[in-house]
Amino acid sequence: MAGTDHYFSPDPASGFVPREISVRLAGAERRLTTAPGVFSPERIDTGTQVLLSHVPAPPPGGHLLDLGCGWGPIALTLALESPRATVWAVDVNQRALDLVRVNAERLGLSNITACTPDHVPTDLRFLTIWSNPPIRVGKSELHDMLATWLPRLEEGSDAWLVVARNLGSDSLQRWLQGEFPQDLAVTRAATHKGYRVLRARRRTGMTAAIDVVAE
Repeated sequence: MAGTDHYFSPDPASGFVPREISVRLAGAERRLTTAPGVFSPERIDTGTQVLLSHVPAPPPGGHLLDLGCGWGPIALTLALESPRATVWAVDVNQRALDLVRVNAERLGLSNITACTPDHVPTDLRFLTIWSNPPIRVGKSELHDMLATWLPRLEEGSDAWLVVARNLGSDSLQRWLQGEFPQDLAVTRAATHKGYRVLRARRRTGMTAAIDVVAE
């Protein structure tokens, strides 16, 4: 993308040229729609694939969050695997949100709400957060985003974040541990294909040990 047209731009400047791709989500092949001006429009990116292959099944109900949803592979997976849950697909990119809505309709999913961060009710708490966060927005903005959303986990619930090692996954893990020493237990849950999957659990109400999975 040229100029200032980034996947984290609210209104991408590139023309809207929809395309169909075939991807595997929730155990089946799906035909979905993407377009330029969003993150990884040609395929499910490697980081998201790593995340989806290393998280446990999502909670069957409640509010679930995909933070930085792009065209929707994570949110769609959550909605497919937890049809009784309410999935919040959150992004600043309006084109990405439109694509999530299109893809949800294609799959017959009525349990996804795709919206910008300011349209999520402030009193909502989440039973899980899955995210391939937009590392390239810069460290300050990334930290602000995580500091806003991670405290909204329900007690005893987990956030799962995938970050490339060469883009600062280890430093992000240290920051999370230092920023939320009383509230979150942060561990490296998996390492695969150059990515770390970080698990952040709300300390209060912790019910299970946190395992570390080696590469």
